[in-house]
Amino acid sequence: MEKIKMTTPLVEMDGDEMTRILWQMIKDELLLPFVDLKTEYYDLGLACRNETDDQVTVDSANATKKYGVAVKCATITPNAARMSEYHLKEMWKSPNGTIRAILDGTVFRTPIKVKGIEPCVKNWELPITIARHAYGDVYKNVEIKVPGPGKAELVFTAKDGTQIKETVFDFEGPGIIQGQHNVEASIESFARSCFNYALDQKQELWFATKDTISKKYDHTFKDIFQEIFDAEYKEKFDAAGITYFYTLIDDAVARVMKSKGGFIWACKNYDGDVMSDMISSAFGSLAMMTSVLVSPEGFYEYEAAHGTVQRHYYKHLEGEETSTNSVATIFAWTGALRKRGEMDGLADLTAFADRLEQACIKTIESGKMTKDLALITELDQPTVLSSEGFIKEIRKELERSYQ
Repeated sequence: MEKIKMTTPLVEMDGDEMTRILWQMIKDELLLPFVDLKTEYYDLGLACRNETDDQVTVDSANATKKYGVAVKCATITPNAARMSEYHLKEMWKSPNGTIRAILDGTVFRTPIKVKGIEPCVKNWELPITIARHAYGDVYKNVEIKVPGPGKAELVFTAKDGTQIKETVFDFEGPGIIQGQHNVEASIESFARSCFNYALDQKQELWFATKDTISKKYDHTFKDIFQEIFDAEYKEKFDAAGITYFYTLIDDAVARVMKSKGGFIWACKNYDGDVMSDMISSAFGSLAMMTSVLVSPEGFYEYEAAHGTVQRHYYKHLEGEETSTNSVATIFAWTGALRKRGEMDGLADLTAFADRLEQACIKTIESGKMTKDLALITELDQPTVLSSEGFIKEIRKELERSYQ
């Protein structure tokens, strides 16, 4: 078949370790034979981030603003062990955190549901989407390790010199302090992204925090969501036949467990981080979850929800065969290609994205899968494939769809 044409590039952000290996396999087997792929490439591998003093991450985020759509491979967020392993100049920040701060977006994560991989929570009939605020809170915190007795104070000094001061704690011995912040402009963007996404998906939207305990911090989130909903979205939600409601996060957790799914659950930054992992694991695997960062300006960055699969990478380096699940990374590519096709009016590109996703699902539902899925599937006698073997089986299914 003639390759599908693209008119505008995607921003391509390469990554680290085993997912970097899968990234190239996916391009070679599933994309380049079918699509005349146009990308603006940025290497976000840890070595390149270190070499450029992390400027490459900033450049990739700014390129996403220019082109509107990006696709990102999983990347390492370094710790002390990685500092030594990669001989880093410093402990560079999470690339995801840097990109999210620049794009000021909301991360939407949804499980990929296939027959034979059933949720642990049996009444979950439909996927649950987590909408995670992607700015501030614990991810931009300031911390102090208190050496001994003394008073900890929270002080805000306005530009005119006036101060607001609160005592945090009178320490009688060693302890720890953490300071968090957020800004109303980002919370407003978060709210609008969630309301717009709910309208786009035609799904109910929940929002949950702990405003009964956090009467200023969390309560501000609650108030902003309600003010924007009442002023801008209530009539649109009524017309679409969907609802928005707020509840305490404790109540939300209980309601989620008893629900049938099929809704969007908006969470603050850390809550969304934890709950998206819980949802993905309960539905099957982190490798079976889509993730897209959506900014209020209409920029989209697609990625896998999981990490770099370090353990498999070390096996790969030793020449051992791995069975690494590539579905979430494939769906990052399909999400980006579909959005590029929608934005550029390329029906054949959006159709290709649909075909590739269906090829992944059909391959798994036919009993051919990677080891992680074979351990949890309800299908009888699944065929366990290697990382490369699985991708090649998907290609066969994709080629059949064009016959």
